[in-house]
Amino acid sequence: MYDLHDVVMMKKPHACQTNRWEIIRMGADIKIKCIHCGHIVMMPRREFDKKMKKILEKAEKE
Repeated sequence: MYDLHDVVMMKKPHACQTNRWEIIRMGADIKIKCIHCGHIVMMPRREFDKKMKKILEKAEKE
């Protein structure tokens, strides 16, 4: 399962032609940030679960 600061791939690429997003907030809604251009998108968790393809990088545990 995904966690805060994981880098994920979505089913559709962003307009800047990159498909790498970092999870920057988790709760009932999930906020993700485009790694390439810095655009931030917030969506409900159910919608995120449908649109996420796979986890590319796991966040390092402290």
